[in-house]
This record gives sequence, structure tokens and C-alpha cells, in this order.
Amino acid sequence: MSNQPNPFNITPDEAFGSDSPCKLGLCPIDWSIYTYRPSLAANSVFVALFGLLGLVHFYLGFRWKSWGFMGGMLAGCLSEVIGYVGRILLWDNPFSFNAFMIQIVCLTIAPVFYTASIYVTLSKTINFFGPELSRFKPQLFYWVFIPLDIICLALQAAGGALSTNDDGDAGVDISMAGLILQVIVLVVFIAAFVDYMIRYWRSGRASAFNWRFKAFFGGLSAAIILILTRCIYRVAELQDGYDGKLIKEEAPFIVLEGAVVFLAAACLCFGHPGLVFDKDLEVRDNEKNLPGTSDSN
Repeated sequence: MSNQPNPFNITPDEAFGSDSPCKLGLCPIDWSIYTYRPSLAANSVFVALFGLLGLVHFYLGFRWKSWGFMGGMLAGCLSEVIGYVGRILLWDNPFSFNAFMIQIVCLTIAPVFYTASIYVTLSKTINFFGPELSRFKPQLFYWVFIPLDIICLALQAAGGALSTNDDGDAGVDISMAGLILQVIVLVVFIAAFVDYMIRYWRSGRASAFNWRFKAFFGGLSAAIILILTRCIYRVAELQDGYDGKLIKEEAPFIVLEGAVVFLAAACLCFGHPGLVFDKDLEVRDNEKNLPGTSDSN
């Protein structure tokens, strides 16, 4: 441990919190909650990447008038940008309580906005392509998955807000509940989506898919699997609270949180409803020969 001066007689248990006087040069870095300084380069890159991706989704949403999808994507990208700014502030002062709160809340909840956009898009897609092939009414994607998404959002945000106060263990447990629920919801959603796509494929209609539809479904599929991967990582990261080993390692965070979520949001540029539908959810003119759509029935 470092032999740094300690004029405040601070103990390790007092080094982190809203009233902690700790900062670099005063307290050892291993007293900070992560025990490391977040990478300035990596977090600056993520601020730039998610900012750029937000601009791309704004352009696509404005071009294709997909306001609802665009809203979810912009909320997610903005939350990511704010979260990584928080980690840059932690680079400046790894003991900053406010910086920790900014990044833990914003980065935890951001993917929930992406999944909400996916749920709404696939619900509308199933309703358009062939609701009779689905085992469940497409409206259930609204009435089941969206409310559960909101619950996940609330639990993760509340858990992050409580995770470093006197009820820190309770905050971690609440965050874990939100993340585990999100994993369960994603797995159920993937199962329902795969089941529908298998039934659609067996109906013979998928043979008419051109590059737009392949890119659309491929982008949505890749995004949801990537987000599920990230959520499984966050569950593993938090299973031992803030004293666990994984949460104190930055490399897995950069890859499985930062890079994976960025790729998921980028995949949704291809899984964008505007790629195949116009603003009234009608298939675009060059796609109207697809079997099973309203224009061919």
C-alpha cells in the first residue's frame, strides 16, 4: 500500500462516499471503489462513438420518420455518453462520488432503451408480416415486454442510486434483480422471436427476402444477442457486490460493456424499421412483392 500522507486520518472504509475528502495524491488508488483509474483514452473513444452513433440514429429517424424508434435509440446513446463522461471524471478523481453515480446509473440503464425499441419494432413487424404465424398476439410484445422493460429500468436505476450509501448491499441486490430480470425477459423474447421466424421460414414466405429484409432481421437479431451478452456479464460482475474481483478489472468492462453495447446499437442501424417500412408501416415500394404482406394478399 502507498505511504501517502493522510492528514485527515481517513480509513479505507471512509475513502468513498458523498462526504469523502479523498482524491489522487491524498488516498491510495486501491482505496477507490474500482481500485483503478478508468482509462481516459477508452472512455473518450466511447463518448465519441456513442455521440456519433446518436447523430446517425437521429439522421435515420428524421429521414425515415421513425420517431418512436429514434427516441429510444437517442435516449440510449445519450445515456451512454453521459455515463462515459462520468468515467472520465473518475479518471480525474477515482474517489468522486458524483462521478461514480453518474456512470453507474447511466451505463446500467442505457441498453434498456435499445431493447424497448427492439420490442416495439418486432411487435409491429410480426403484426404486418403474418400475425397468424405467431403463437402469441403481437400486442403482447407491448403489454408484456415493455412494462417488464420499464421495471428493469426502474430497478437498475434505483439500485445504482442506492448502491453506495448506507444501504449499499440493498442497492446491489436491487440492481442485480433488475439485471437478472432483464436477462430472463431477453431470453423469453428471443425464444418467442426464434419460434416465429422458424414458423415464418417454414411457411415459405422468407424465400422472397431480399438484402433489406435480411439486413433488417440480421441487425435486430445481432443486437438482442449482444445486449443479452452484456447483461449476463453485468450479472457476473455484480454477483459479489463492489468487493468482487470482476468489477475491479477494467478490460472486461471495456469489451463486454462498452464495445458490445456499441456494436448492438450499431447493428440497430441495420435493424432500423425505416430500412423496410415507411412512416405508416407500409412496405416500401421496392419490397411490395413480398409474400404475406398486405399488398400481396
